[in-house]
Order: sequence, then C-alpha cells, then structure tokens
Amino acid sequence: MNELKDKIKNLSERLEKAVLILNLEKDRKKTNSLEAESSSESFWNDQKQAQEIMQEIANLKNRIEAWDEITVEINDFAEILEATDENDHEMIGELTTNMSEIENKFEKLEFELLFNSEYDKNNAILTINAGSGGTDAQDWADMLLRMYLRFAEKAGFKAEIIHTTEGEEAGIKSATIELKGNYAYGYLKSEHGVHRLVRISPFDSDKARHTSFAGVEVIPEIEEFKYDIDEKDLKIDTFRAGGHGGQSVNTTDSAVRITHLPSGVTATCQNERSQLQNKEMALKVLKSKLVLLEEQKRKEETAKLKGENITAGWGNQIRSYVLHPYNMVKDHRTEYETADTEAVLNGKLDEFIEAYLRKVN
Repeated sequence: MNELKDKIKNLSERLEKAVLILNLEKDRKKTNSLEAESSSESFWNDQKQAQEIMQEIANLKNRIEAWDEITVEINDFAEILEATDENDHEMIGELTTNMSEIENKFEKLEFELLFNSEYDKNNAILTINAGSGGTDAQDWADMLLRMYLRFAEKAGFKAEIIHTTEGEEAGIKSATIELKGNYAYGYLKSEHGVHRLVRISPFDSDKARHTSFAGVEVIPEIEEFKYDIDEKDLKIDTFRAGGHGGQSVNTTDSAVRITHLPSGVTATCQNERSQLQNKEMALKVLKSKLVLLEEQKRKEETAKLKGENITAGWGNQIRSYVLHPYNMVKDHRTEYETADTEAVLNGKLDEFIEAYLRKVN
C-alpha cells in the first residue's frame, strides 16, 4: 500500500512538471485559432497549406487529449487509493495492475518531452553514403537503407526514396530518403554520423572478416518560404537517372542536381516523374541543408566564444554493428548495446534513439 502511494506521488509530481513544460493552454489557444482559420470561405483555395493546417490541428488535438486523459487517470487513481482499505488485498492487487498500466502510458507521453529542439517536429531528410570498404561498404549502405525503411514502417512514417546511386557490383553508393511524420527529425537525428560494420564479407572468397563504413546525414525538412536563395547562386545540372525506376527513367534527362555555389552544398533528386518535380524536391532538400548549416555555424561560433572544443559530427563513429566473431550493436555515445543484431537491422532502433535523446537532454 505504501509502495503504491509513493509511486502515485512520484507520478503526480512528474505530471505537474510535464504540464508546466508542455504549456498545454498555449496549444489549446493555437488549436482554437487554427480551427477559426479553417472555417473561412477561402481556406481551401490553397490546398497544400490547408492540408498542412488540418494536420497541425489534428496533431495538437491528439497531444492535448492524451495529456488530459492521463491527468484524469492519475488524479482518479490517487483518490481511489486514498479511499482504499489497506486490508482489502483484492482491491490493492487490482490497483497494482492499474498502476503499472498508468506508469507505462505516462512514460510514453513523457518521452515526447525529449523532443525540445526547434525542428524536432519536422519531417526528416536522411542521406546514406558508402564510405571506405569498397563493395562491402556499398552493400552496408544498402543494409542501412533497408534498416531505416523498416524503422519508418514500424514508426508509422511515410518514407520515399528520392535519390539512389547504385554500386558497381552490389549495394548502393548513396541514397536519400524523405521521411514524413510527426517528430520524424526528432527521432532520426540520433542517426547522424558514421556507422561501422564488422562481418565476414560475402564478397571475399577467403571468407575473411571485413570492416566497412557508411555515413548517415539527417536534416530537418524546412518549409521553403522560410529560406530565400538568389537564383544566381545556383548551378542546376540535369542528367539521365540511373538505377531502377521504370522505362522512362533511363531515357530522359529527368534527374536534377542543384549546387549552391557560395557554400558548395548540393542536393540531387531523380525519382520523381518529371524534371520539374525533381527540381522542386532537390531545391527543398538544398534549402533544408542550408538552414541547418547556418544553425551549426552559429552553434560553433558560440562554442568557440565559450572555449569549447568543436568536433565535426560527420567524422565521428557513432555506432558499431558487429556480426562476427560475436553479435553486438553498440552506440559509442550512450554506451547502449544489444546482442539482437537481427532486430536492429530490421528497424528496431527505439532503444538507441531513446538512449541518445536522454543523453543529450
């Protein structure tokens, strides 16, 4: 009985802190404002913007309802517990079961508080590049592509491959995926960095152990209107799309590569049906990269003023996947590890993501 009272007291205190951080009243006011906007006669004149607003309303309502529901459950539980006779063992057993369910439900909602960066709610653009290791590295990049597509499916994100470059013998040299869904960037930003694979190479006749590397870049998708680019600063190249994509892909110069000349940042798209669509997608990716680049520069300048050491995140090995002589996936930033390599490579990344978010928050 005393243990249950301690648990509900702890949960009530955590709930109080969470509600203060969330500022749900602000969300309620925003929801009312957006709903008023959606009732105007001209609302659906811009279909794309209207759909985005309706999605934002739905997300806000789901968030508010979830926290309102858990608040009622915790308060009701505290009242029932207070009125329960400590000798009523049957009731205490039932309350113990209910307590576990409420704790699990609350912890899932509490996890949302870890998404506190400006772009965490945004869609994500994830790019994989094969590193050193030849054909093995290109195969490893393809394995990572499959892993992230599986993760997206499990997480309920819509994933679309917008660019791939096939390897000469196997795998891929690079691939870019657009992942759409609430907090897609918040979830996937933990994957940014170098991923290392150790295994018996399927491409080595001597069956020797090989180490391969692949780089993963994750950026938030930024609304285009938030960043303006001077057309004079862009170099736009068109070329014939490669890889698998249907009969017309290899017969027209539909693929587009855009280079931002002042920074050297590039973006490529080949998987849309027309050159215009590929150009629009490549420009969206480019703008997102430039926004993030500017933010990183500001952080580096601030860190220099504070006297902190600056480390290029792209060059860091963040995680190792060992398939021989034993099975182990280990994140070097959080020390979280698991021997279930098959599950990880099939998209079970939740524990790694949560460990990273708790580490950096």
